[in-house]
Amino acid sequence: MTSRISPSLLVGFAARLIAWQRGHGRHGLPWQVADPYAVWVSEIMLQQTQVETVIPYYARFLARFPDLASLAAAPEDDVLALWSGLGYYARARNLHAAARQVMAGHGGVFPSDFEAICALPGIGRSTAAAIAAFAFGERRAILDGNVKRVFCRLFGVDGWPGERAVEQRLWRLAGALLPEDGIRAYTQGLMDLGATLCRRGRPDCRRCPFADDCVANRDGRQAELPAARPRKGLPEKATIMLVLWHGGEILLEKRPATGIWGGLWSLPECPADADPGEAARRLGYAAEPLTALPGLTHTFSHFRLHIRPHALAVPVRPAAVAEAGRLWLSPAEARAAALPTPVRRIIEAL
Repeated sequence: MTSRISPSLLVGFAARLIAWQRGHGRHGLPWQVADPYAVWVSEIMLQQTQVETVIPYYARFLARFPDLASLAAAPEDDVLALWSGLGYYARARNLHAAARQVMAGHGGVFPSDFEAICALPGIGRSTAAAIAAFAFGERRAILDGNVKRVFCRLFGVDGWPGERAVEQRLWRLAGALLPEDGIRAYTQGLMDLGATLCRRGRPDCRRCPFADDCVANRDGRQAELPAARPRKGLPEKATIMLVLWHGGEILLEKRPATGIWGGLWSLPECPADADPGEAARRLGYAAEPLTALPGLTHTFSHFRLHIRPHALAVPVRPAAVAEAGRLWLSPAEARAAALPTPVRRIIEAL
């Protein structure tokens, strides 16, 4: 960390941030309520997803599952269907599993103890701290992506924040800056500052309450702080997806609970160099090729997947075919299922 940090920035940081948040921060977000359940759901949805994207999903989710008991009692398919399109589906599975864990282990009451919150599936240190601060007023430090960017710029922290040594330095800084009072406004202020002013691209330094003391603004280093992740080329993968038709319905398969698109309904797949007709026969269906469908590419955080859909007609569904974990649905019914985004695009294009 640079030694040229303004002393006034360190001493008065929390008070200045709280004052700015109360006057200029976000106050109309739907999860800004005194309900631990609503706060928890929002914090899980907001992991790696922007507020504007989350709001409509959050509204639909709370309308369908207004409390912890209704979420815990729901089938996983219903939870995943409402999550469909939001991505990072492990969040939905963990949310569902955590709801059941709270019902079983905490009498259906969301725990207020920080360690108990951390022990729930899908909740790490920063998410638990945000829930504890917003829901229970507990004095805890957060360190999500926005906060890392704010701290790196304000205090001139070099290095990629994902590197262990850099992240530990940021955690120490986050803990040292905590206010004695006003933790909700302070925590929300950190999030607001990163989301509305100290953005990754085109930061609005003129409106920032810390512009005069910020190391990045003073030294013209906004573009280089925080340091980017060391670049690695994304691996390229390819697959064929089988669009099997019978009687106006499409075959969907349940994916394994773990791994990519875990627990979602998807189209059957086969290797990119396989014969689609032969792949269908291996599934137990004699199929005839139909019109070619346009390919598409879906990018994950760690690889890029090239998908070639192949439409095939299944004249007869043999009674002997074991169809556990499979569904035949009309395109309209399929669109309402818990589908990965590229599968939904394929079906909508039909």
